[in-house]
Amino acid sequence: MPKQKLIRITTVPLSLEKLLEGQLAFMSEHFQVIAVSSDKERLERYGKKEGVAVFHLELTRKITPFKDLRAVYKLYRFLKKEKPLIVHTHTPKAGTVGMLAAWLAKVPLRLHTVAGLPLMEASGFKRFVLNTVEKWTYAWATHVYPNSHGLYDFILSERFTRPYKLKVLGNGSSNGIDLSYFDPNLFPKQSNLLCKEQLGIPETNTVFLFVGRVVKDKGITELIDAFIRLHKEHNSCTLLLVGPLEAELDPLPMQTSRYIENHPNIVSVGYQQDVRPYFAISDLLVFPSYREGFPNVVLQANAMRLPAIVTNINGCNEIITHGYNGIIIPVKDTDSVYHAMKKLKNDKVLYDQLTLHARNEIVEKYDRNEIRNALLTEYRALQAKL
Repeated sequence: MPKQKLIRITTVPLSLEKLLEGQLAFMSEHFQVIAVSSDKERLERYGKKEGVAVFHLELTRKITPFKDLRAVYKLYRFLKKEKPLIVHTHTPKAGTVGMLAAWLAKVPLRLHTVAGLPLMEASGFKRFVLNTVEKWTYAWATHVYPNSHGLYDFILSERFTRPYKLKVLGNGSSNGIDLSYFDPNLFPKQSNLLCKEQLGIPETNTVFLFVGRVVKDKGITELIDAFIRLHKEHNSCTLLLVGPLEAELDPLPMQTSRYIENHPNIVSVGYQQDVRPYFAISDLLVFPSYREGFPNVVLQANAMRLPAIVTNINGCNEIITHGYNGIIIPVKDTDSVYHAMKKLKNDKVLYDQLTLHARNEIVEKYDRNEIRNALLTEYRALQAKL
């Protein structure tokens, strides 16, 4: 019996590579998988690596109604031709375009995963527009999967859809963690010292790590200001930033950008395909984001045995238990970031206690194999009900 078709859609291939790493290859053992995204060359490289078919669709992360309608039509024609059993979308723009096209094409199972909502930081007319689009996306979907319990509650509180459409798989997360890959034992002390030397980080410095898009919504302004303050008191510390700048979508204040470029103890390495060496040389993660779905970087940090300072937002406050495997602080509060960083730099007893628990929590709740099998079980259950 031939495999049924499963189409997975993201706005940009980076989401396929990072947020869903290895998942489509896993699903290709059970379905005929097609990955749909923008950036044709990068998408084709991804397809070859994962061993899945691809279909290029021009999508943007900005509000571009006319381009989006063209994308809907192109995708609709593709879906009518392919006749998939499931269309499963991720990221906001892919969700809207993908769910509308799948609804028009009468795809039986139209699934959308919610892994963060930019509208949480919007206001006024923009918030109204984004709320409306979100409601449309959920209306066209047959099932909606928030990847955290906090997002589930938020979606219900905003009345975006009815409870019967919503479900959190497992303990949350879109893809879980590959614990054999994010393993601190793979990075011996000597290689870590060499990495520090290459980055110009003194061996004895406390290294505070941030991994993610270096943008305002991730709390970078508060993080930089807190670090500058801490460094004036303790010069034996380094802030290591790993991730791309996105000046067009979410620019940083000019002063913040200048600090990143010029401060001798702030090291910014940009986007990195493999983030593990940077976890391995760091002492703790600082992730003061304004909004998240279920942040992979916090899972990765704990898996690499790093405690995490996170803000009290959904996803972060589900992974981190305050005082157990990290510290939870208020959102948009520079003083709280500073005091948490200072506390973990100076309090070795607390730091060691958080480190002790960090990886165990991930092993128990977020193993990648468990997450993938939970999703496969969901696919099969939905298929059986048709």
